Amino acid sequence: MKVAVLDINGKDTGRKVELSADVFGIEPNNHAVYLDVKQYLANQRQGTHKAKERAEISGSTRKIKKQKGTGTARAGSIKSGIFKGGGRMFGPRPRNYSFKLNKNLKRLARKSALSMKANNKAIVVLEDLNFDAPKTKNFTAVLKSLGLDNKKSLFVLGDLNNNVYLSSRNLKGTEVVTNSQLSTYKIMNANSVVLFEGSLEGIETNLSK
Repeated sequence: MKVAVLDINGKDTGRKVELSADVFGIEPNNHAVYLDVKQYLANQRQGTHKAKERAEISGSTRKIKKQKGTGTARAGSIKSGIFKGGGRMFGPRPRNYSFKLNKNLKRLARKSALSMKANNKAIVVLEDLNFDAPKTKNFTAVLKSLGLDNKKSLFVLGDLNNNVYLSSRNLKGTEVVTNSQLSTYKIMNANSVVLFEGSLEGIETNLSK
């Protein structure tokens, strides 16, 4: 699959790069994508939710009424969950939501996500760029030239570039990552994936194992 390389002005440079069919041209596995996205979102959860149960409520321990003869249900503790101010029945407890996925499945999920974007013509290859200093204005100009200023976009660098990263950090809907930070969720969450030329080799090496 050949894709034209664009410059920062959104113009065709006249060069084309070959995207590996093993990474960008596979039959997408929807379930693998689902599992990887589910794991990513589960890992974002802190799991610190907690409600007090009846044993943790401060209150009297005396029996609140006699056992028999009242005509109503028997009751022992004012801290029971059926009374106002009582404990929460089956309330949330702190827990860890993370779960394990095999490396091969996660690799398949990322390849499936990239193949989906390639099938939808949502992958752009951009020549490598560098800014002299972090300037949001410079990065906004690149977004406008690519027609991505009103879309969610993911930019993938070959190596960490602080000037490019810091220039994008203040922009809502735009994220800059390196090829080693690429995740299925980030790919699927973006309307367009912009790959810098320098990132292609790393992506294909990481996902072709």
